[in-house]
Amino acid sequence: MSVDVPQAGRDLAARAAYEAKCIVAAYPWLAIPAARLRGHGELVRPDTDILIEGYPRSANSFSVAAFRLAQGRPVEVAHHTHAPAHVIAALELGIPTMVLTREPEESVLEFVLVRPNLTVRQVLRGWVRFYKALLPYRRRFVVGAFPEVTSDFGPVIRRLNLLYGSNFREFEHTEENVRECFRQMDAYWRGRLGEDESIEAYVGRPSPERERWKDSMRPDYLATPAVLRTRAASLYRTFVRGEGR
Repeated sequence: MSVDVPQAGRDLAARAAYEAKCIVAAYPWLAIPAARLRGHGELVRPDTDILIEGYPRSANSFSVAAFRLAQGRPVEVAHHTHAPAHVIAALELGIPTMVLTREPEESVLEFVLVRPNLTVRQVLRGWVRFYKALLPYRRRFVVGAFPEVTSDFGPVIRRLNLLYGSNFREFEHTEENVRECFRQMDAYWRGRLGEDESIEAYVGRPSPERERWKDSMRPDYLATPAVLRTRAASLYRTFVRGEGR
C-alpha cells in the first residue's frame, strides 16, 4: 500500500505543534507572547472588560457574540487563544473572567473534525491539560457550561456580575438574538474559509451533518484509555459543580 509521505509529514508536524502548544499554553510568560506572534485570538489587556475563554468547540464563538450583542455598546472582550494561561493572566489583572466547558467527548470529537491531522487520544489529552491547569483557580472565575450557554446564557452573565460586582447586561435568549449570533458566526467562518468551502465542520451552531460525522468517530473516543476518559469526566464535573441550575 502506498503512503502519502508529504501528508504523513504534515500530520506529524501538526501533532508535534499541538503538543508544544499544550505545554506552552499553561504558562502566561510563554503563551501570551506566542499567541501575539501567531495573531491568535484577542489578548487580555489592563483595559479589557471581560475574558471569555475555553477549550475549542465549547461555545466560544457563540458566547463572545452573545455577550457583545447583549451589551448594546462596544466592549473589549479577550477570547479565542484557547490557552489556560490566558485565563490566569486575566485573573492576575483582576479582569472578570468566564471559562467555558463542554462534555469532553463532544468537545474532542468536534475539534478533531476541524483538525483531522490530530488523533482523538491526543486531543482528549489536550482537553485534560487545559482544565487541569485551571483547577487551582476554579473559585476565581465563573464557569459557563455548554448546555446552559447555548440555551440560556443570561444566568451565566448574572453569576459573573455577582462574583465581580460588575453590571453587564444579560443576554436575552430569544430566537432573534440567537439567529443574529449564528449569522455573525457564519460570516466569520465564511471570511476565513471562502465562499466555496463548506463551513459545516467549523461553525458552532447546530448542524445535523456535523452530528453524523461525530457519531462516526465515537468508537475512536471509546478506544482511548479509560483512565484518560475518567480523568476528563471528573474534571468536567468539578468545573460545572455548583454552576447553573
